[in-house]
Amino acid sequence: MTYVDGFVAAVPTASKEAYRKHAETTAAIFKEHGALSIVECWGDDVPEGKINSLHTAVMRKEDETVVFSWTLWPDKAKRDAGWQKIMADPRMQPDVNPMPFDGSRMIYGGFDMIVGP
Repeated sequence: MTYVDGFVAAVPTASKEAYRKHAETTAAIFKEHGALSIVECWGDDVPEGKINSLHTAVMRKEDETVVFSWTLWPDKAKRDAGWQKIMADPRMQPDVNPMPFDGSRMIYGGFDMIVGP
């Protein structure tokens, strides 16, 4: 069954192009290691909540934009194997491919798809 990794992060708004380039590079590496597809979305209509919201979940600062992305995998076993290869890939090392945002505020998780294509 298809498996999904979902991510939400706050990215400096001025770094949109750097983030796009980083996402393109990373997506190619993920696909090499088994991902079916990667979707990266730049926040456009992300309301602030009264109790909680995507903004507060990632502790977004005034000069940042919320991004939402997901990766589709054939199944959890291929995702787990893919992640091991991704983390060992020299192109994913922080000194080679630094994230253009504060990764400590990124939220993420893995999900079994129960409705979808």
